[in-house]
Amino acid sequence: MVGFGYLAKIEGGCKLKPILIYALIERWRLETHTIHLPCGECTIILEDVSMQLGLPVDGTAIFSVADDDWENLCKEYLGIAPTTFNYGRITLSWLQRTFKELREIFFEDEVKAFARAYILQIIGGTLMPDKYENQVHCMWLRYLIDFQIANMLS
Repeated sequence: MVGFGYLAKIEGGCKLKPILIYALIERWRLETHTIHLPCGECTIILEDVSMQLGLPVDGTAIFSVADDDWENLCKEYLGIAPTTFNYGRITLSWLQRTFKELREIFFEDEVKAFARAYILQIIGGTLMPDKYENQVHCMWLRYLIDFQIANMLS
């Protein structure tokens, strides 16, 4: 419903060769934001990312929201909150440990909380990773409140 289905399918199934990544990094020119190849210059544009990940780019844009009540936000939409927040960010390992397995008998709210936690892991681990790729900001949770609306966001 949210639109992360294709990305969830390729998550973990994409084998990247570090030597190829390093080769592209060496050919990246910061001043022109292009990769210089023997056949010419190229750059990665938003349309490329959209096509590769299957994510929409023509919906309503998302922007950062200032909020300092991260604990209540997590409790309301995840059903639980971590004990610590790092400037509004939570660790991906906490999400993985906390939302590891859904009970056999569950309520719809629990399934939605697990879905939100999984999407937060995708955002923090793949789409918008931090420097260490181990945290995700809680602000993304605001956009996962209503799954129908979340599907219309870019």
